[in-house]
Amino acid sequence: MTIASESTVVSATASAPGTEWWRSAVIYQIYPRSFADLTGDGVGDLPGITARLDSLAALGVDAIWLSPFYTSPQKDAGYDVADYCDVDPLFGTLADFDAMQARAHELGLRVIVDIVPNHTSDAHRWFREAIATPAGSTERARYMFRDGKGASGELPPNNWESVFGGPAWTRLTEPDGTPGQWYLHLFDSSQPDLDWENPWVREQFRDILRFWLDRGVDGFRVDVAHGMIKAPGLPDFTPKPGGSMGGSGSNAEGVALEPGISDHSDDGETAPFWAQDGVHEIYRDWHTVLAAYDGDRVLCAEAWVEPLTKLARWVRPDEMHQAFNFSYLETPWTGPALRRIIDESISAFAGVGAPSTWVLSNHDVVRHASRLALTAENPQGAGIGPKSAGLPDTDLGLHRARAATALMLGLPGSAYVYQGEELGLPEAIHLPDDSRQDPTWFRTNGERYGRDGCRVPIPWEADAPAFGFNATGESWLPQPAEWAGYARDAQLGVEGSTLELYTRLLALRRESDLGMGTLEWITGLGESVVAFTNAGITVIANTGQVPVELPIGTVLAASGPVTGGSLPADTTVWLTL
Repeated sequence: MTIASESTVVSATASAPGTEWWRSAVIYQIYPRSFADLTGDGVGDLPGITARLDSLAALGVDAIWLSPFYTSPQKDAGYDVADYCDVDPLFGTLADFDAMQARAHELGLRVIVDIVPNHTSDAHRWFREAIATPAGSTERARYMFRDGKGASGELPPNNWESVFGGPAWTRLTEPDGTPGQWYLHLFDSSQPDLDWENPWVREQFRDILRFWLDRGVDGFRVDVAHGMIKAPGLPDFTPKPGGSMGGSGSNAEGVALEPGISDHSDDGETAPFWAQDGVHEIYRDWHTVLAAYDGDRVLCAEAWVEPLTKLARWVRPDEMHQAFNFSYLETPWTGPALRRIIDESISAFAGVGAPSTWVLSNHDVVRHASRLALTAENPQGAGIGPKSAGLPDTDLGLHRARAATALMLGLPGSAYVYQGEELGLPEAIHLPDDSRQDPTWFRTNGERYGRDGCRVPIPWEADAPAFGFNATGESWLPQPAEWAGYARDAQLGVEGSTLELYTRLLALRRESDLGMGTLEWITGLGESVVAFTNAGITVIANTGQVPVELPIGTVLAASGPVTGGSLPADTTVWLTL
């Protein structure tokens, strides 16, 4: 058949100042408590990660990113940090971290760690000292303490709501037993927000960055990178109903919010607690800290900001290096929408000399093997459970997930893979209510299921206790019985398995240097088809329901069976023409 190439060529590297590793890397996210458990207590740990690193090297990824493993009460799965410079005994010791990192580096895997700068745990020494001292003290100035409104300060300082549901302010009981000031927590009440206008806070985090850089980490994923700075005066804010982390709707400036909080008021006012201009000063400072170390250390922003032209401000040459492309993650599985977001992404990031990133799943979102088959609206952070509307068809979800991954890994730039997606894991929907642990579940009284469904420990061996997660059969969240069929050993070497598909795609991506390539669109295959060439490989994805004719070529990889010269529905193929 005849195909045509568009005249416009979109390059991911046109403005690139260099060829740093992170520009094209495939980075594998490890959620430590659910990856591998060597101690057998039901929670994953650092020695467990070390024991399984060979599998990730064999998969073909370039780096690993670890969600928090720091000392923590674990009220929000480690995102409530009590000590940024030590390892929680739940996960091991600093020596265990060093051993894990050394083994990763031996295998050629770089190591990125999470950092949580917007808030600490209420168990952190800084906060314990703050509440033990009077209002106005230097210790309280570390956090967002404010006097309440009303005759006796009985009302919160403003009307802000928590990401996890309920009010964003909690009132202290002072050491003498009297009601006192209020403190801000955009997340759980156990996660007080730091005051980043305070130079002392900034200096502490410079030291924290250096602590881990001195230990050899290759970079940081920055949690809530669009937070930290709040608008002067902390004005009231009435959110638009139904908003989410970049989901339904966006404000006048396109700033998207975290789960359960809409992104603007009815009159278009920008949320005063996200994406304030002052955050950029912080990241310019951090960039300078990292630049003092060799090895192209990287900062990656978790910033739920839209449009992409605004998000690109986070990755200007003197700020961060990458930002998660949540706009891509939330794009529906349709040809026009995907072509548009790919064009916008490459253009926006290349405009500031940064690579685009691509991501489909992580520890905060419904796994894309389920999300792509949902038939009802599902706001980010709400999760899905037995009573959710529009529950997915498992087979359709996996078919689309494989196709979506094959499309994503063919794009220039850097890609993120979430643990278990290489096995085709769906969301764990039918978790018992009494097993759920996400603060969202509790703070909304079960109205939102939260993120537990994407955090269930992954399966390694089909016939082993806890599917090889550990040797005891214990698991902090229950694993669905049907996950035996997804286990790594059930897929290894099996032609057509999801694991083998990922391994093949990653090998081809590295061999062809797709991450540093140039994308050129192919037209003439139909509205539902996304097709392009990159580094000599042609990638064609059929998002429609009708098979489409393929150009003549050699099939290098395909997300599903391709026979008779046509590409079935919900299938992606890699070709050489």
